[in-house]
Amino acid sequence: MNYGVVGTGYWGKNHVRVAAELRDQGRIDDIVLCDVDEDRVSEMAETYGVDYVTDVGDLEVDAATVATPSTTHEGIATDLLSRDTDLLVEKPLALDSDAAWAIVDAAERNDCSLGVGHIFRYHPALGELKRRIDRGELGRIKYLHTRRYTFRIPRDTTGVLYSLAVHDVDTYNYLLDGLPESIHCKMDDFVREGIDETATMTLDYGNTTGVINSSWQVPAFGKTRDLVVVGSNRSARLDYLENTELEIFDAEVYSDRDGQLTSRNDGSIVHTTEKREPLKAEIEAFVDASLEGEDPPASGRVGAQTVELLERAEESADEGRVVHPTDVGRSERQPTAVNSAVNSESSDD
Repeated sequence: MNYGVVGTGYWGKNHVRVAAELRDQGRIDDIVLCDVDEDRVSEMAETYGVDYVTDVGDLEVDAATVATPSTTHEGIATDLLSRDTDLLVEKPLALDSDAAWAIVDAAERNDCSLGVGHIFRYHPALGELKRRIDRGELGRIKYLHTRRYTFRIPRDTTGVLYSLAVHDVDTYNYLLDGLPESIHCKMDDFVREGIDETATMTLDYGNTTGVINSSWQVPAFGKTRDLVVVGSNRSARLDYLENTELEIFDAEVYSDRDGQLTSRNDGSIVHTTEKREPLKAEIEAFVDASLEGEDPPASGRVGAQTVELLERAEESADEGRVVHPTDVGRSERQPTAVNSAVNSESSDD
């Protein structure tokens, strides 16, 4: 397999590193880099001993990562897919659902594998939590809560909804094996007009409520990335910055034989999971899927559904109301028109 990496910026360079590791392990054959910044891409190509191009139209590979700005994903992805290139596109798949579904349609039309970089599906501790939820160890899932906080100048391209909360929308769908029945969202843009620096979301999954708090304007906790899942029998907490630790709380509130409410709290145990780099696991899963002619777990359709949900969250924030995304990912969707324009800017993600 010849593998390409389109975009060698902040996050793209990590894809290059992992691709080089897979080449050295014999998982892929050759690597070709692509970036409009020739100084940057030539230096990186020299570092890893690979070839490069500066125009995505000159990229001829079997599979590739697209790690360019989200605004360029549709043009680059549909062009490469039209040339039978399997793709792993960084999240979000696009910044609107028409563009996202156009990429999915292009993949299906050309019978290509398409994955989206929802990297937390490959987080070891989150994977362990998913297995315990599926086994019923936590009981009925009642509540999920996520904090993604830091203090920084907001980006001038996309806000926290598409940069941070996107992870948690997909994570909740992944853990609960479903899509929310309703969404309420509030966003603030005090620093850069039109760029949300804080987003608060409430997602209703029927008997389960999910709350997402994301902000670039909270200096109180340092960089915070954590998830709490509350079940009827047990609860769990994980720190996304600690890949291998999952804390399980053995606590519940229940009715005794006399029908009186009582509580039990037997403390918590920290479980250590297998050590694994999420990005490498993600790319390995994509490479395997490409070789087998399949989609990876975080498929293009998963990515497009997530973009639709973010659009509904924006609608909720703009209109100040709860929205009910009943038709997200509907199977009767008609293919969208393909935008064939190509923009190969580097990623600043």
